[in-house]
Amino acid sequence: MTALSVGAFRLGASGTAQSGGDATICLVADPSDLAVSPAPATWAIRELTRTIEEHGMSVRQFNTLDQCPPSSFCLMVGSHNTPPVSKILKDANISVSNAPECLALVPSTHKGSPMLLACGSDARGVMYAVLELADRIKYSDDPIQALKTQAPVAEQPFNQVRSVARLFVSDVEDKPWFNDREMWPAYFSMLASQRFNRFQLALGIGYDSLESVADAYFLFAYPFLLSVPGYEVKATNLPEAERDQNLEMLQFISQQAVAHGIDFQLGIWTHGYEWGPDSSNANYVIEGLTPANHAAYCRDALTALLKACPDISGVTLRTHAESGVREGSYSFWKTVFEGVPRSGRKVEIDLHTKGLDQPIIDEALATHMPVKLSPKYWAEHMGLPYHQAAIRDLEMPRKDLKHDDFSALSTGSRIFTRYGYADFLKRDRPYSVMYRVWPGTHRFLLWGDPISTAAHAHAFRFCGGAGAELFEPLSFKGRRGSGLPGGRCAYADKSLNPHRDWEKYLYTYRVWGRLLYNAHADPDVWQRYLRKQFGGSAPALEAALSSATRILPLVTTAHLPSAVNDTFGPEFYTNQPIVDANEPQPYGDTPAPKVFGNVSPLDPQMFSRISDFADELLKGERSGKYSPVEVAQWLEDLAQEADNRLTEAGAKSNGTNGQPVINTNPEFRRAVVDLKIHIGLGSFFAAELRSGTLYAIHERSTDRAALEEALKQYRRAREIWSQFAEETKAIYVFDMTFGPLPRMRGNWLDRLLAMDVDIALMAKRIESLQEGQPQPARVRSAIQEALGRPPRGSVACSHTPSPRFLPGKDLEIVLSVKQPTKPISVRLHYRHVNQAERYEVAEIPEIPEIHGEYRTVIPASYTASKYSIQYYFELREIPEKAWLYPGFAIDLTNQPYFIVPTTM
Repeated sequence: MTALSVGAFRLGASGTAQSGGDATICLVADPSDLAVSPAPATWAIRELTRTIEEHGMSVRQFNTLDQCPPSSFCLMVGSHNTPPVSKILKDANISVSNAPECLALVPSTHKGSPMLLACGSDARGVMYAVLELADRIKYSDDPIQALKTQAPVAEQPFNQVRSVARLFVSDVEDKPWFNDREMWPAYFSMLASQRFNRFQLALGIGYDSLESVADAYFLFAYPFLLSVPGYEVKATNLPEAERDQNLEMLQFISQQAVAHGIDFQLGIWTHGYEWGPDSSNANYVIEGLTPANHAAYCRDALTALLKACPDISGVTLRTHAESGVREGSYSFWKTVFEGVPRSGRKVEIDLHTKGLDQPIIDEALATHMPVKLSPKYWAEHMGLPYHQAAIRDLEMPRKDLKHDDFSALSTGSRIFTRYGYADFLKRDRPYSVMYRVWPGTHRFLLWGDPISTAAHAHAFRFCGGAGAELFEPLSFKGRRGSGLPGGRCAYADKSLNPHRDWEKYLYTYRVWGRLLYNAHADPDVWQRYLRKQFGGSAPALEAALSSATRILPLVTTAHLPSAVNDTFGPEFYTNQPIVDANEPQPYGDTPAPKVFGNVSPLDPQMFSRISDFADELLKGERSGKYSPVEVAQWLEDLAQEADNRLTEAGAKSNGTNGQPVINTNPEFRRAVVDLKIHIGLGSFFAAELRSGTLYAIHERSTDRAALEEALKQYRRAREIWSQFAEETKAIYVFDMTFGPLPRMRGNWLDRLLAMDVDIALMAKRIESLQEGQPQPARVRSAIQEALGRPPRGSVACSHTPSPRFLPGKDLEIVLSVKQPTKPISVRLHYRHVNQAERYEVAEIPEIPEIHGEYRTVIPASYTASKYSIQYYFELREIPEKAWLYPGFAIDLTNQPYFIVPTTM
């Protein structure tokens, strides 16, 4: 047989060098196959060959199946529509879609011996199939048996876009990884293996204004990468050689992404060039630009950059005030967008949607390039796995809204675009939509929960969504000049440092990437990794991480002091006072008076804030919304379950030498430490929510007992925080920096002072109250509920939403209530899938002749719209008993409302 080349790997009859094992695998790949010959597929085949050989086996490589010797195990790689592959698929009754990135793994036989087919609909599909086999071998104790015993698998992408963004925000902390030529192939290999298909390198995102600039590296990115003919623009203090090296690295990084089957997106988040007040210490300033040549330079620089880096397939831009450009500068953005088609190829324009309006969208569309809009998923945080039923009242449009002229859209008429999908989900839209997950909730601690992640994967398809982009863990580390040497993971115990920072989060990437690709993936995909890492502790550790991961998204959904990720981060929460709004706190975008009890949920349609719930308790009326006490109970349950399973994992972690793995395995130790923090945070927020509720009851009733119980819960919360903070002293450095201000940096211990001040004020208030005052029954009941496990009554309901509605026609809504024992009143809350709108509310009458059936219509005048319609039911039995339908399932992973799409 004649040896021949396929891309960058060599196929030959002689096979590869023997590795000392007696098992041989015959690998068949036809170099003329258009799904096999591209670089991503050939790289994957090399990875598989290397993995096989590392496990003591040898590989012989052939062009066709007929060339494989009898009695050998054959592994065939190819396109799903080539004749030999099609025959195997047909014989196995397996169908592979012609859509991009589909794959199949099919066991079969050849000449009486077992064989395995790995095929795909294109090069990326082939790559995924081959990498799946490499992954199975890597994490199996018996690689050959793992390949032989697998049942047929056929998969196709559940989400079209599965993206990760890596942010350059620190001269100190980010230059090392940016310039690390050994890191990038390993990083992209990991992303491709977990089926991420898009990567954004985000530049200029470290600042959300150009004031107080200290670290300006890549802030206005173009002059840090190239010199543009016809302009004398440069970054002062930047040597030309370093600028040229930056461009070479960008070329290398984008090439590596494409070679690993990943689309490369360049994020240019800042287009302003003049640093504002208090920026005298900036390490670089931009010279050579004026208002007269600013737009033209950006256009020509973008064109030059795209030509110099032909592997860039898209650019991500923000056009609101944080870009450094005044909002409403339509001429400027029209000129910048012109730089994209001048590159001479198709390049996607990805527009961050904060402050975005139709004129900007129209200018992007006028380039005839593909346009994608990327709204924030849950503000700058992670919520429960659905799209919030409503945005906060602070972001709703209103006539009396005061705004900054520089940000007239994002703080004025388009304020509702700041933290969600806004009004961008019209039918027949000429752009695609991708949801971006910001890092406010999960930024630092290890996390990963397959159940909620699969639910998020469904949510990313909401109203035709194309998928999601995840700001990776450690995003914004060292931003705004706060970077420190010593490692991005910030371990004081250096034995815990992974080789590269992202390796701490391998489980996170695995769970997210694989479930974004297939929301119904086989659990073995992540469980085999855990088994290899943690042995007998794996099942318990998986369960502990699953429960722990759900804690903070529940907090941010139900109680959000700030939508801004550098102001509120539940992992490093800066205490907001319960008692005195005049005490120092960082929370500007929260209702006044700015105390804990007035904080809005991030979804105020489904959850009630503390102050409103206290009013309900004392009035004896319920809205059906989920209360802060219910949330506290859920948090306690999640924390307890995580703690129980962590204890179980520790009991099963002994190694063969009798020594606990926790003392020797850095991966296990890292997981344990972060799990303990998650558990502590869940218990802390639960106690503080109960304390806040009790304090609100006291404020309204002046009841001393309510205040005493509030103080007990507050002190309990403080003790919980203190305990896990003490345990972290030897693990993490004292100053973990995500920005220069106190709320952005520090450690858990330095958060205690604010708690102590507020606790002292609460205790002092008790001293001013008389003892022995009579306590009304309603107050006593309210205290009991705030301290107990709140019941949520319900009746069995059923409702089948219409598959679609016709605009301009009535939409009938029917709800069946099963065997109600008492009279039920039903309200329908409905709204277009447009976050700028408020809900309409209609009482639904019971049909007289059909007991328990309620029927109404959403009128034709309302359905005459380009938006889908979402709705839910509020049911009330008596004033003190109300609930929502569909509401949340026990695991909190469902969408708590119905959607009826409009006909297209």
